[in-house]
Amino acid sequence: MLLMGIILGFAGTGGSGFIIGILVAVFHIPVHTALGTSIAAMVFTTLSGSVSHFKEGNARLRSGLIIGAFGAGGAYAGTFVARMIAAEQLVWLTSGMLFLSGLLIWFRTSKLFPANREAATEGKDVTGDSSFWIKACLTGLITGSLSGIFGIGSTPFIQLALLIWFGFPLRQAVGTTMVVILPIALFGSIGFFQAGYLDFVLLAQVVAGTMIGSYIGAKFTKRAPQLLLRSAMIVTPMVGALLMLV
Repeated sequence: MLLMGIILGFAGTGGSGFIIGILVAVFHIPVHTALGTSIAAMVFTTLSGSVSHFKEGNARLRSGLIIGAFGAGGAYAGTFVARMIAAEQLVWLTSGMLFLSGLLIWFRTSKLFPANREAATEGKDVTGDSSFWIKACLTGLITGSLSGIFGIGSTPFIQLALLIWFGFPLRQAVGTTMVVILPIALFGSIGFFQAGYLDFVLLAQVVAGTMIGSYIGAKFTKRAPQLLLRSAMIVTPMVGALLMLV
């Protein structure tokens, strides 16, 4: 679990998919319980990772919290949909979402390498524009709903929105994503808890490793080469998808 936390903190994506995959494939935890435990664990890992990213200058706090606030409502509503999906179908749907998220990140980040674009958007955090609030609402509700339904952090989808709609540079997209996920994970875990799909003993075991790892992993994001960071963002959710289908 320590390794999963490091991956989540470094790439800002895919850690929940790894956790779900391991819980389902290795420990044979029922998928609904695995989803509830995973999203609850993200409350702690993203809190740790967000603090680390903010200190490293990778996170735009205000933007992340606004988007995350909208996402919290979507996540809570999404858990009601998850309850109605059969376990076997949910395994396939969740793994499919993880694989798709990796493909989307590959498609978009392949065009983000020019250094001048990275510098042109660095440090801007425009939250007073009305268009920002529209984008924040749509991004939060959509990604929050996906998170609540599939128990994943929806981090690749959030990163994609931050890169395309908000013009964030890659490193700040990674760091701000952690901030966005925090309220999404909190309200998603509340929904799963109310449905009886949250195992607190299992949660404590998962959090013990991933929270420390997430803080450590975030330290390497700013120092890593763009190619390595991009590769981690793409591969991590795909591996999580494969683990679920083993």
